[in-house]
Amino acid sequence: MNRKIFISTGEVSGDLHGGLLANALFNEAEKRSIDLEICGLGGERMRKEGVKILQDTTSISAIGVWEALPLIIPTIQIQKKFYKSLKNLSPNCLVLIDYMGPNIKIGRKLKSEKNKIPIYYYIAPQEWAWRVGNNSTTDLISFSDRIFAIFKQEANFYKRRGGNVLWIGHPMIDLIKKIPTKKDSRKILKLRANENILLIMPASRPQELRYVLPVFMQVARKLQQKYPSLIVYIPSCREVFDSKFKLALDNFKVKGKVISQTDIEELKTHIYSLTKLALCKSGTVNMELALYGLPQIVGYRVSRVTAFIAKKILNFKVKFISPVNLLVKKLIIPEFVQKDFEVKKIYDKACRVLDRKSEKEKISKGYADLKKELGQEGVVKRAAEEIINSLI
Repeated sequence: MNRKIFISTGEVSGDLHGGLLANALFNEAEKRSIDLEICGLGGERMRKEGVKILQDTTSISAIGVWEALPLIIPTIQIQKKFYKSLKNLSPNCLVLIDYMGPNIKIGRKLKSEKNKIPIYYYIAPQEWAWRVGNNSTTDLISFSDRIFAIFKQEANFYKRRGGNVLWIGHPMIDLIKKIPTKKDSRKILKLRANENILLIMPASRPQELRYVLPVFMQVARKLQQKYPSLIVYIPSCREVFDSKFKLALDNFKVKGKVISQTDIEELKTHIYSLTKLALCKSGTVNMELALYGLPQIVGYRVSRVTAFIAKKILNFKVKFISPVNLLVKKLIIPEFVQKDFEVKKIYDKACRVLDRKSEKEKISKGYADLKKELGQEGVVKRAAEEIINSLI
């Protein structure tokens, strides 16, 4: 039996989840003696799992109207290529992963053309947590034959609106590994007995190098002046960012090192073992750090133009920006956004988290509440089983 699946995703996190899903799909197909071919829009992680990548979309991402302008033409070109390939390949189903703007357009277009390819949405937009304008939704239900929800609240949100939804849990659960001892980690990372890590995870998009990275670097410099034993580690999610991170360390006179994308998987748990605090942008990384129990401070800033359009024109409403805080509906991890995203405020909070046991305990208690909402292990396998079963 031969079957074809097309996966559409973008950005670094989408490529990660696309790779995990592709691996699980191939495994499930092999169990059922299905000769499976997977093609798609994604990146290197998906390619390594055997997906035939039509176009690398990991670099075509931005948050905000102003920031997205340079990406309009490349996105249109990719979508034209996508529709042509979809027609030629005639896949048995289409899996949309995150990547809200392009994937919503793809879903709507295919349904408007009465295309009969089943469409499954995996890691849908977090509409249960935010609203734009008059509280309307993205109309995702109208073109999704099934939605694989990663949050309970997400599943309930779409079910109430008539969607065909299956809650499978959050895929980050499947990625959590045992943390090694501090002694072993210091040996691997070549750190002294008194040295610990200040983890900085500032960017997966080019715009974040401009708006987020410099502030975190200034905070890091001040923290190292107060806590000289803190060594900054910056994991790089894209090779093109490596040199930019290294330059930032030099320019801001911060003692630290950049961990390349090729080394991060091998060293990640050792880095986490010695991390005292993480400064990071909002996104999937917040969930990962929470599952490992690491204290973190979240910060984000977009251009003034984007902020104005979002607030005054689109009437964008969201209580928190971190998925961790959004999910439990309370402030577990500190957030500093737009005008509050400034060095002194972040530095002062960082000092309190580092110095006060009560601050760390508050975060830990919040993480315990969070884990209750994320489901059981085997998330990606459950999604793959459902998709493969639909092809038989």
